[in-house]
Amino acid sequence: MSTSPGYLSPSVTVASALPKRRVDASVLIVPVVSGSEDGDGATVVADGYLDAEAVGEIEAALEALGAKGGNEQLTRIVVSALPVGSVLAVGLGKSRDEWSAETIRRAAGVAARSLSGVENVYTTLSHLDLGAAIEGLVLGAYRFSEFRSEKTAPKDAGVRKITALTPDTKAAAKDAAARAEAIATAVATARDFVNTPPSHLFPAEFAMRAKALGEDAGLDVEVLDEKALTKDGYGGIIGVGKGSSRPPRLVRLAHRGGGRKGKKVALVGKGITFDTGGISIKPAANMHHMTSDMGGAAAVIATVVLAARLKLPIDVVAYVPMAENMPSSTAQRPGDVLTQYGGTTVEVLNTDAEGRLILADAIVRACEDGPDYLIETSTLTGAQTVALGARTPGVMGSDDFRDRVAEISQGVGENAWAMPLPEELKDDLKSTVADLANVSGSRFAGMLVAGTYLREFVADGVEWAHIDIAAPAYNSGGPWGYTPKGGTGVPTRTMFAVLEDIAASG
Repeated sequence: MSTSPGYLSPSVTVASALPKRRVDASVLIVPVVSGSEDGDGATVVADGYLDAEAVGEIEAALEALGAKGGNEQLTRIVVSALPVGSVLAVGLGKSRDEWSAETIRRAAGVAARSLSGVENVYTTLSHLDLGAAIEGLVLGAYRFSEFRSEKTAPKDAGVRKITALTPDTKAAAKDAAARAEAIATAVATARDFVNTPPSHLFPAEFAMRAKALGEDAGLDVEVLDEKALTKDGYGGIIGVGKGSSRPPRLVRLAHRGGGRKGKKVALVGKGITFDTGGISIKPAANMHHMTSDMGGAAAVIATVVLAARLKLPIDVVAYVPMAENMPSSTAQRPGDVLTQYGGTTVEVLNTDAEGRLILADAIVRACEDGPDYLIETSTLTGAQTVALGARTPGVMGSDDFRDRVAEISQGVGENAWAMPLPEELKDDLKSTVADLANVSGSRFAGMLVAGTYLREFVADGVEWAHIDIAAPAYNSGGPWGYTPKGGTGVPTRTMFAVLEDIAASG
């Protein structure tokens, strides 16, 4: 399935055995563990897929190379007893009865990232966890080369076909494989959006691509341009976007899957296509990372499209505000007062706290649809990184739903952590001239203050969660596991898993 704009996901199939004829341009990924009966070499975990001759040849080669089967250790060898070009052994660490899905996912991702020039991949990791193995392989194989010329573009096609070996290739296994492939492809879609430079992904273009994806998936789509936003009173979106020559948008994407009696979930994602900080301009160092400031919007679009494609039996309506935060003669100034959609007035003390302004508009509008639950996600505060680091999203909101979202996120490997919203923080947002200020006068608890601001716009009776992904949405360091440098797609898998949980249990 092709995503927008640059990545073609590998095709995925399931099989009960390796091909009978040799396929030279192929690799078999085999999990191994450290320790064996005869010593401390690597032991193959194949469970019936490989005969004794093949297992013996693999383990002998690994011993000769000194491979120990350590966690995510990779060793590539040629095995004459198997009908593949080579075998890639990936370590799972010490032997045990079972491994977590995330361990399998990361091992598969590390293996896929290492394969250059290999189009066909087989794996027995799928015996340990079919879904996790496929997700890890597809995400590990991800690459974004949309803007590379022939000079630097990858010369090989990369992984294009994945065959997961599983003893049961009937409908249930095929459905599980298709689900895992769809989830990974949705994450890749979010990554593509984040990795697309702001020169090519400004609000109108972002809205057009979201509309195309939504319509292709059968969603109801509505796009409000700057004239409609002004007319309808979306003061936050207009205020942030008016410093740019490229005007803002608000995109609404609706999946109708639950009928009249099902639960309704609203999704909201921050879509700042580039953030200079506005008049409160950011330091130049690392400002280019602000290409990722629409990571929340990217994940929300990918999630609602995924819900439609997998026919999730639940109503999901996404609101995605899009703007570019630029300094200019028309930009809002520190000290300006704007009126959020719904009537709340806000003193803008810092134009670099712009995300909460566009999100507040979208949250109020989303609540007009009468959702039971609302999930909002955004690259909102640098304070998230200070508090939780580069890989751990912070979750705030209604206590029970916040904890539910955090637990599900940890289960799918995105590892969000529940955070409080102390009541006293509301006092920090008092303004002398308006209903609220958009920042506090304190440098402490910045992530929680932002969550407190958003809480003011959630309608009574709506269970809600705010997921701050300021750092987790964009990996500025080296690749790891199934995560590349650049856009990560977080928290697409968390939000979809929450939707599935709500569809199953309410």
